[in-house]
Amino acid sequence: MPGLKKKYSQQDKDKVKQYILEGKSYNEITKILDVPKSTISVWFGKTLKKPMNRQALKEHLTRARKIASAKIKKKWTEWRENEEQVVRENIARELPHYPFNSIGLYKSMLSMLYWAEGSRHNQVCGTKFANTDPKLAKLFLTLLRKCYKIDEEKIRVRLHLHYYHSAKKTKAYWSQILNVPTSQFGKIYRKKRSKTKKFRKNFMGICFISYGNSRIRKELLMLGEKLQEKITKESP
Repeated sequence: MPGLKKKYSQQDKDKVKQYILEGKSYNEITKILDVPKSTISVWFGKTLKKPMNRQALKEHLTRARKIASAKIKKKWTEWRENEEQVVRENIARELPHYPFNSIGLYKSMLSMLYWAEGSRHNQVCGTKFANTDPKLAKLFLTLLRKCYKIDEEKIRVRLHLHYYHSAKKTKAYWSQILNVPTSQFGKIYRKKRSKTKKFRKNFMGICFISYGNSRIRKELLMLGEKLQEKITKESP
């Protein structure tokens, strides 16, 4: 009769519960069992949550991972910035006490730098240093100028470049960094490398600095060895 509510059995209720647990939506259950969504909500809306379907679960996990990743990245960034600040403050306190007026400090730095990155071979004429890092190349030449009375005209620079480097721009760049005129730059060597394969690009090629004095090379290498012997011998 019109106006009378349909009565549902416990069996109907159990079927609805089963469908919910299987992941079916209220709309789907309504079509199958002819039970209104409002009735289903009254029965189980507050006590039973339907499991997510596969796509919904995938989207949920994706969002959760993004949130977790963002939190981890934020914490890592904060930790790194704090760590860098601590290191910066420590160096700021220590640096004023370094003996920057001592030629021994500069020569020790130069010998260690050359021992690591300079040419050691006896058959090589002069003192040669090579690196891709402009700061290291500039440091080497600056220390060389501070520690020895050199003839600027004997300094030679040679660049090893890849196909993607502009010869004009790189020569101008290194000339300014090293304070060496381009007239003292040798012929540019182009390294053979595939244009189709992917490689890590370096900034401005490899810079080779040469100074025509073999005695300086021998002195720096010997000093480096003696410093190594003394420092390691005195260590506990």
